[in-house]
Amino acid sequence: MSTTRRFIIVTLGLLLVFGGIAGYKVFEYRMMQQYLNKEEPPALVDATRAESREWVPSLHSVGSVRAINGIRVANEVPGVVEEIQFESGDMVEAGDVLIRLDAETDKAALETRKAEAERARQEFERLSNLVSRDAVSQSQYDEAKANFDASRARVNAQEAQLRKKTIRAPFPGKTGLRQVDQGEYMATGTPIVEINMVDPIYVEYTVPEKHLGTISTGDRVTATVAAFPERIFEGEISAINSSVSAETRTVRVRATLDNEDGALRPGMFANVRTLRPEPRKAVVVPRTAISFNTYGDFVYVIAENDEGELVTERRSVETGVERDRVVEVESGLEAGERIVNTGLLRLRAGQRVEIADDNDEPSDDISGEEAEKAAEQGAAD
Repeated sequence: MSTTRRFIIVTLGLLLVFGGIAGYKVFEYRMMQQYLNKEEPPALVDATRAESREWVPSLHSVGSVRAINGIRVANEVPGVVEEIQFESGDMVEAGDVLIRLDAETDKAALETRKAEAERARQEFERLSNLVSRDAVSQSQYDEAKANFDASRARVNAQEAQLRKKTIRAPFPGKTGLRQVDQGEYMATGTPIVEINMVDPIYVEYTVPEKHLGTISTGDRVTATVAAFPERIFEGEISAINSSVSAETRTVRVRATLDNEDGALRPGMFANVRTLRPEPRKAVVVPRTAISFNTYGDFVYVIAENDEGELVTERRSVETGVERDRVVEVESGLEAGERIVNTGLLRLRAGQRVEIADDNDEPSDDISGEEAEKAAEQGAAD
């Protein structure tokens, strides 16, 4: 085969290879263009409407729950535990016996004191009869009287000592964990059990001094705790401290809360809202409808485009107080406007949407990953 013929065959082969590659690339490009030009289906979203609501202004604070009366019961005198008459977590009344210490020695000592007092009484009465007839001197009479009075005082002291061998509840309340056992020797001041009066119960918090003129005793208060995030405890301000802290420029406030079921425990951390008496109109939306960001909060308003399709409009808003998973919108949104309720993380401005659930009122529902992320973002902000 000549050189010219081989060259032609090789050239034709290369043209076929490169032509195939070029054809595949053209096909791939056309398929990609078709894919990019394919219209994205509308996103399915839940919707709600911004609502005008009677809004009671409130002052947010953090505080701690404390018992009206709360102590750690301890013994005043040493002794061996003879009897335990309560269990951990019991409800007790004032005067109920908690424990009894061995008191045999004290009882014997009391009998001795009573015998001494009786002998002193007899001697005093005998001399009383004689002194009126000048049969004994006044000094002998005075000494007998002093001995009689002293013997009665020793009886009283011994009875008081004996009573201390029985430890009683000082006020009604709920016991904590028992810290002593049967037969245990207790030195003076050994902790026995904690007792707290928990119904009603106090929550104590601080308020900046600039708000001191806006609060007063009797103002309504609500509180929430981490143990019961869905529950709101209600009460009222019962006392305001008479001075302002020079270090923090705050004033301590004490509120009394209803706690009939004992859900609140002393030491709990509480989020407290002091409600002011002047309600006002406010635009509110569910917390899940707001994206909280460092550079500004926003909502997705649902509007119609020129073709009559529903699309999202990203709207910056100024938010105010949050209460019961509903947030006040101070500006940027009007009552009645329809907004996306959940699923903000997967949306963008101008995106076509379809409404799966259109509620006339803000919803408190929080579900899914978006709600958890929104809560984390809100906490971070």
